[in-house]
Amino acid sequence: MPIQPVLRYPHPVLKKLCHRVEHIDNAIRNLVQDLIDTMHDGPGSVGVAASQIGVTLRVCVVDVSRNRHGKENNHGLLCMINPEIMSRSGSATMREGCMSVPDYTGDVDRATEIVLQFSEPDGTVREFTASGFEAVAIQHEMDHLDGVLFLDRVTSIKTGLFRRKNY
Repeated sequence: MPIQPVLRYPHPVLKKLCHRVEHIDNAIRNLVQDLIDTMHDGPGSVGVAASQIGVTLRVCVVDVSRNRHGKENNHGLLCMINPEIMSRSGSATMREGCMSVPDYTGDVDRATEIVLQFSEPDGTVREFTASGFEAVAIQHEMDHLDGVLFLDRVTSIKTGLFRRKNY
């Protein structure tokens, strides 16, 4: 499947609430593959949501296994349709970046452990606990499905937002 262009802030689609997927079919599976290809093409990307490529459906992918922060603690490639966080615990501030906001990174407070439920592209419902960097990445991508960018969650615009040196 082809790599898709990533929308950049302030594109209005990035602020839209995404709709639930009612039926998993080949179009949804193709969307998932486009997200995977787009994620792998992005420099240092560990996830991408459908809204970032202009599709307002509750679909996202995350894979922190190639990142130094997630190598030791991950569930591999997660292809999530209609993901829901069932519970959250802990809290930590981490530096986040985003393909839709390529010029900045920011400090964001997130839960350090989440219990997550979602459907896979084959329709299987999956539930598990994610922690650490993987939990943060999942929350970041799920925020996109609600029209929320990391910029909306930066701890302080004055002290928690940083111009990216290179991308």
